[in-house]
Amino acid sequence: MSDSDVWLVTGASRGLGRAIVLAALDAGHRVVATVRGAHDLPAHPRLLVTTLDVRDRDRAVAVVAEATAAFGGVDVLVSNAGYGLIGAAEEVSEDEARAIVDTNLLGALWITQAVLPAMRERGAGHVVHVSTVGAVGTMPTLGLYNASKWGLEGFAEALAAEVADLGVRVTIAELGALDTEWGTGSMRFATPLRAYDALRERLFGTSDVPWPAEGTGGGTSPADAAAVLLAHVATPDHRLRVLVGDDAPAQAHAAMRIRLADYARDARWPAD
Repeated sequence: MSDSDVWLVTGASRGLGRAIVLAALDAGHRVVATVRGAHDLPAHPRLLVTTLDVRDRDRAVAVVAEATAAFGGVDVLVSNAGYGLIGAAEEVSEDEARAIVDTNLLGALWITQAVLPAMRERGAGHVVHVSTVGAVGTMPTLGLYNASKWGLEGFAEALAAEVADLGVRVTIAELGALDTEWGTGSMRFATPLRAYDALRERLFGTSDVPWPAEGTGGGTSPADAAAVLLAHVATPDHRLRVLVGDDAPAQAHAAMRIRLADYARDARWPAD
């Protein structure tokens, strides 16, 4: 990557996506930011704001064409668009399940497919998929969100091996808690069943959903998270997974310990 690359950032109207757009502009890059509706991104000669619902595969291809027409192509894709869903497996409707998979998993696939042909031809490019420590472990009532991100990491890990010899780099950014509206104003909620009230009370301190759309009151700032990602892209560090957020390492470590403990109960499991 150079000092003036073209970045394509999905889900850029707020939160981490918006912070990445601003950080990339401050670093001298040209940026194509995709939004679904209203936004307050600043007018800037190196910024193109365009609309995209990542579930629309044809529109994803059109957005990459717009980026190519405006700036000559896409050097760095940050596939950030996505959302969370609170609902036990029994509570989630068919429409809710399909919508979150279409957005968080297939939406990431469509925009990746749209940028890869030109990256392959140039023999250069970087695809960054925004994931979560919830793709290492799970949390009750976030199962469909976890499933969408586990699926994302499955295809992204395979993708990294598929394109490594073609000059394309892949990064999975596993986020911990960020101080954004992800858990409040951006969160979606399945219709609750009273049987799970006690579980919600233990997890969240309330059985009421949805909860008030207020600030999360903690976590790494979006600006700090964006700085970590820009620094990673700018270095030759080719690790696949990058932990982002103060709590991310501990959360990933705890989830992996639980999984390894399960595997170790099999007598055939290799000794360390």
